[in-house]
Amino acid sequence: MLNKEKKMYRLLCLLLVVILVAGCTGNGTVENGTDSDVSAEAESGTGISADEEEQNETTHVKLTELEEEEKALVPVEVPMEDNYRTYYEVFVYSFFDGNGDGIGDLQGLTDKLDYINDGNPMTTTDLGCNGIWLMPIMPSPSYHKYDITDYYEIDPEYGTMDDFENLIEECDKRGIKVIIDLVINHSSSEHPWFQEACTYLAELGDGEPSLDECPYVDYYHFSKEAKNGYSQVPGSDVWYYEAQFFYGMPDLNLYNEQLRSEIEGIVDFWLSKGVGGFRLDAAKEYETGADSANVEILTWFTDMVKEKKEDAYLVAEVWTDISTYAQYYDSGIDSVFDFSFADSDGIIANVVKASTPASAYGKSLENVQTIFAEHNPDYIDAPFYTNHDLGRSAGYYSGDYSEAQTKIAGALNLLMTGNAFVYYGEELGMKGAGKDENKRAPMYFSDDKDMAGMCNGPADMDSVKMKYGSLEEQQPNPYSIYNYYKKAIRIRNAFPAIMKGSVTNLENYSDDTLTVFTKTYEDEVICIFCNISTEPRTVQISEDIFETEEIAAGLYVDENKAMMEGNELTIPGYGIVIFSK
Repeated sequence: MLNKEKKMYRLLCLLLVVILVAGCTGNGTVENGTDSDVSAEAESGTGISADEEEQNETTHVKLTELEEEEKALVPVEVPMEDNYRTYYEVFVYSFFDGNGDGIGDLQGLTDKLDYINDGNPMTTTDLGCNGIWLMPIMPSPSYHKYDITDYYEIDPEYGTMDDFENLIEECDKRGIKVIIDLVINHSSSEHPWFQEACTYLAELGDGEPSLDECPYVDYYHFSKEAKNGYSQVPGSDVWYYEAQFFYGMPDLNLYNEQLRSEIEGIVDFWLSKGVGGFRLDAAKEYETGADSANVEILTWFTDMVKEKKEDAYLVAEVWTDISTYAQYYDSGIDSVFDFSFADSDGIIANVVKASTPASAYGKSLENVQTIFAEHNPDYIDAPFYTNHDLGRSAGYYSGDYSEAQTKIAGALNLLMTGNAFVYYGEELGMKGAGKDENKRAPMYFSDDKDMAGMCNGPADMDSVKMKYGSLEEQQPNPYSIYNYYKKAIRIRNAFPAIMKGSVTNLENYSDDTLTVFTKTYEDEVICIFCNISTEPRTVQISEDIFETEEIAAGLYVDENKAMMEGNELTIPGYGIVIFSK
C-alpha cells in the first residue's frame, strides 16, 4: 500500500473509531436518575451496583476504543524471506503444557500460537510477534537444555519430532519465522562423542592419543595439564578437559574439520525441518579470550549456512561491551545481540530511571548505526531488553510510577531498528531475579496454578510472587502492561521505518526528559517523541518535523493522551507520539 493510501486508510479507520466510541457512549450510559439504576439492578438480580455497572461499561468502551485504534494501525505484510521481525523468546519448559505433566512442551506452544500471532493482521487479540526464538529443544540431562546429548532429536520432555514439524507448519501458516538455539560452544558431558573420548583416554593412560583410533579426542580440548577452567577426565588421573562453564559442559574444538562437518550436517538437518535460522549461544566463548578466533569461526559458520539458505537468519550471543561485540560483525553474520541497551544497568533502564538523560537514548540509537556499519554494512541490529539470563524488568523499578516505567521501557526496546526480541512474560510484567530458575518461571497465563496448561516451572525455582496480574486479569484492562505491549508491537509492525529505518537524533528537541529522533526508510519518514518523565511536556514543533497536525500513532501508559494545537504538541507523562511524513 502506498504511503498516501495508508494515510487515507488510517484516517478512515480513525473516523470509524470516533463513530463507534460515540455510539457506545450514547447507548451505554444513564444520564439522569439514580432510581433507574437501582431498579435495573433489582430487576437483573445481579447484585452489581450502578457504579460498578458504569465502571464496567466505561472499561468496555475504553477497551473497544483501544481495539479500534489498533485496527487503524495496519501491519505491513512481512514475507518469510524478510529477516526483519519482532521475535518472541520462548523457554518451552515453562510456557504451556500440552500433555498435563506440568512441563511445557511443543504441543503446548502450538496450542498457544494464536496468543503470539494468529496469522490475521486485522485482528487485535494476538501479540503480533512474527518471529519465535526457541531456547534449546534438543535432548539434555538439564532442565535448561544448554548441554546437548543429541543434536538430531527433540528432548522427550518437549515431545517428538512430529510435534516439532507440526509447530513449524502452524508457524508457517501464521507467517512466523522460527529460529532455534544452536549450542556448539560445548556439548553435554553425556554426549556420545565425549563419552567415547573419555573412555579411550582413561584406557590410554599416559600415552599419546591416535585420532585414527579415536577421532573424538580432537572434538574437545584435552590436556595432561590441569589448566584454568579444566576438569579431570573420569577414570583418569592423567587427562583433563576444558569446561569453562561447568564440568558437565565440555568445550568443543571448533577448529577440528571433522567436527565442522558434523555441525554442517546438523545445520542441514534442522534447515530441512523448516527452521528459519539459528541463535548461536556463547559465541564469545568458542575460543576462550580470543575474539579474533571467534570471529573466524563465526565467518566459517555464517558462510556455510548462507550457502545452504541465503535468507536463514543468524544471531549470536556475544556478552561483552559494545566496542568488542561490534567486531563480531566482521564475520558477516546478520546480527549480534545489542547488550548495551539491556539489563537493569543498560541504556534503556538508565534512561527510564533518570540516571541518564533521556536524550542519551536517541543519541545511542544514532551512534550504534555507525559503530556496526563499520564492520558490516548489511548488519541487522538485535536489540533486546531482558532474556533468560537477566533479571526480569518489572524488578528494575519501584514507587508510584513503576508500572508506567515498566511499560515505556518495553516500548523503547520495540522502537529500535532491527529485530527486537521480547522475552516471554515481559508483556505481563512478570517478575524473576536471582538464580536462573527464577528468571524462567511459568508463563503467567492465569493466577490459577491448576488451570489446564499451566506449568510447574524449574524444580529449584524459588516461589516468585508476581507484581502485576496474570494474562486473564490484564486482558480486559485497556491500560494493562499486556495491552500496552500489544499496541507497541502493532505500531512497530505498522511502520516499516521503525523496524528498518536509519535514525537521526534531533538534539534541538531532546533533553533530560525528552528524546526525539526521526527514522527514515525508503519514502517513509517518521518522527518519534518520547516523554520519559512523570509530567506532561509541551513542545513547539517546526514544520520540518511534520506536514500535518495528525498524530500517526500514540502510545500511552494511561488515559491521558497527547494533544496537538497548531504547532504545539503536549505529550503526557511517559507518553510516546509518532508523526509520519
